[in-house]
Amino acid sequence: MVEEQPPEPLALAAPGPLAGTAHVPGDKSISHRALMFPALAVGQSEVTGLLESEDVFATAAALRAMGVQLHRVGEGHWTIDGVGVGGLLQPRQALDMGNSGTSTRLLMGLVASHPLQATFVGDASLSRRPMGRVIEPLSRMGAEILAAPGGLLPLTVRGMAPALPLDYRLPVASAQVKSAILLAGLNAAGTTRVVEPLPTRDHSERLLECMGAAIRIDRGPAGERLITLMGEAELSPVRIEVPADPSSAAFPMVAALIVPGSRITIPAVGLNPTRDGLLRTLLHMGARIGKRNLREVGGEPVADLVVEASALRCAETGPEDAPGMIDEFPILFVAAALAHGRSVFRGLEELRVKESDRLSTMAAGLAAAGVRVEEMPDGLAITGTGGEPVAGGCHVAVRLDHRIAMSFSILSLVARKPVFIDDARPIATSFPGFVPMMEAMGATRRER
Repeated sequence: MVEEQPPEPLALAAPGPLAGTAHVPGDKSISHRALMFPALAVGQSEVTGLLESEDVFATAAALRAMGVQLHRVGEGHWTIDGVGVGGLLQPRQALDMGNSGTSTRLLMGLVASHPLQATFVGDASLSRRPMGRVIEPLSRMGAEILAAPGGLLPLTVRGMAPALPLDYRLPVASAQVKSAILLAGLNAAGTTRVVEPLPTRDHSERLLECMGAAIRIDRGPAGERLITLMGEAELSPVRIEVPADPSSAAFPMVAALIVPGSRITIPAVGLNPTRDGLLRTLLHMGARIGKRNLREVGGEPVADLVVEASALRCAETGPEDAPGMIDEFPILFVAAALAHGRSVFRGLEELRVKESDRLSTMAAGLAAAGVRVEEMPDGLAITGTGGEPVAGGCHVAVRLDHRIAMSFSILSLVARKPVFIDDARPIATSFPGFVPMMEAMGATRRER
């Protein structure tokens, strides 16, 4: 039995301006897909820039358990020998997803259209996250799914091959649910269609198109996206270069905006129009962020971002803004805490079922640090300091949530007294090099 490691408290400080280059890891969403979709190709695919984090390793381990050969050639450089659509094998033991909701939901879709049975387990945080929104459509495609009460892990998926095609309108905007349905639809006998009332990240559609799938994107009469996929597909191998993750880039970006005198560069950040909501919001708030060397990498638009300390204004967002920046709201709340005026963020019920209840967790931590915050059922209202440091002098429970941990580490940079997070270990699920990167730009660790 492996002995559990003790928590690692952390607080950062900024003795002076942040400067230099923030090297951000590969996009987490694309990294998961860059392993899963090539696993269903016929032939060998190659991936560079892959995010090597605990979440992505969970995806890799699950694919290996189902007969896919993955090889690490070098740092971020992997090859995947695909088994073809329908070619996955029965795993011999439960698939441990750790803390990765993306791995779990997408792999459920993968398994749903294969003649095998797989049991999914995870850590304490993941085991509290509901899977019902994925269970419902996959069950309609013929999969048998047995979950713990409340649609929680552990759960077992018994796939059906070929799966039944599905015409499905997403009740809640979710790229994970959409991608799970598309993965199952690859081995469905007919046409599967997903209707998106609000656009979500489209990495799955872009990659499927690159791999030769018969996929089409149309607009409905009310402006909704109609994604149509022909089943029983044959996917071609592909070479994928993963851009820097905009969700991870959000942390050094906001740090540079709120620490006086700072100026940093973040290279090769993905600017997919379904993922740039935070950037657009920060620019609207008065952020000084320049785009340099605009180009396309692996079918995705990217640019080098130059970020300078800025006097931020308050912002308002609604439900229509949430899908394009859902993972970035915790760090946006930190930016709002230093802005001028009262910011209001609504339509964020989705944040209550992430790695933690991110609305309650952020509200409690911000209040403890001396920020004026009001929690609502679907969002937060935050009155900023106008650029003045927050009081700090508190300890924050991050609830095993990597984005909460990084957000309060950034807030600590502009606190009069330290803002300690109770455990920095969850950061490794998406950004293993976060603390060294911040230290390279001039941040230091605060003493307890």
